[in-house]
Amino acid sequence: MSRRIKIFKEQLDWAGNLKRLLIVLMFLIYSLAASAQNGDKIPVLIVDGFSNHDWEQTTEVTKWILEESGMFKVEVSTVPTDSLERLSWLPEFNNYPVIIQNTNNINNLSLKWPREAEIALENYVADGGGLYVLHSANNAFSHWKAYDEMIGLGWRSSSAGTALEIGSDESIIVHPPGEGKGTGHGDRFNAVVELYNRHPINYGFPDKWQTVNTEVYYYPRGPAKNIEILSYAYDSTGTQKNWPVEWVVIYGKGRVYNSSLGHLWEGETYPPAYRCVGYQTTVIRVTEWLATRDISYPVPLDFPRKDSPSLRPEEGFVKKE
Repeated sequence: MSRRIKIFKEQLDWAGNLKRLLIVLMFLIYSLAASAQNGDKIPVLIVDGFSNHDWEQTTEVTKWILEESGMFKVEVSTVPTDSLERLSWLPEFNNYPVIIQNTNNINNLSLKWPREAEIALENYVADGGGLYVLHSANNAFSHWKAYDEMIGLGWRSSSAGTALEIGSDESIIVHPPGEGKGTGHGDRFNAVVELYNRHPINYGFPDKWQTVNTEVYYYPRGPAKNIEILSYAYDSTGTQKNWPVEWVVIYGKGRVYNSSLGHLWEGETYPPAYRCVGYQTTVIRVTEWLATRDISYPVPLDFPRKDSPSLRPEEGFVKKE
């Protein structure tokens, strides 16, 4: 074979390979676009229906934050107020990799999930499901032993469980039942969240970041089993001590995230605590991690720092009437 023919053949081979490569790339681009158009998003279920907080707007804003990220499709199941209807309420938890719990019966202990629904949630998490306990939801269901174990720590009386405090040297101080106070909080304030353990949820976060108009729960109590504290904050308006702000719990094969972040009271509309970039980023990352055990959502450039809070504009969210 002459050198000229050989070069020509190599050029044809290179052109053919390039054509095949372009076809493969076009196919991948088409597949990704089709996947996005088909709504290949993580399904999430928010459970709400009763609380001493504004549970309706809490659900609405949380749903909006998640769906604005483009990663989730959120559905809502509202526990019926009618006691007879409530008895038959039983969501298909297994259809969702993440359940966000937004019910709280602290002011009316007679408001409970049906026992069948309680057992269904227990089994769902134990079999590998993800549970997000949203702010006041850790005040709920003091009658439910498995719920206490799933949430690790919650709003409980001084005799109801162990309280965990973070010492000035970042040691964990254990307060047994009866020692110290029941769970509570001082006035809301701009708290500096300090990372305690690095975790996929807070990967890339600064060691300290400021959130706004938040509550720091003192003496959070519970079984505190299989728990990993992610962050803590100094309670400047109450006890003048450090208390856990976020933690995760292993329950069977499942994972639970629990936090005091996310307060939304009656009469507030998209308040600063929910406009906080740090809070919104955490909501998205928590939900992704519970669903996939991994994180792809990046830390935004305007994430808050220790001395500089960062808020989304008020007009970003429009409350539905």
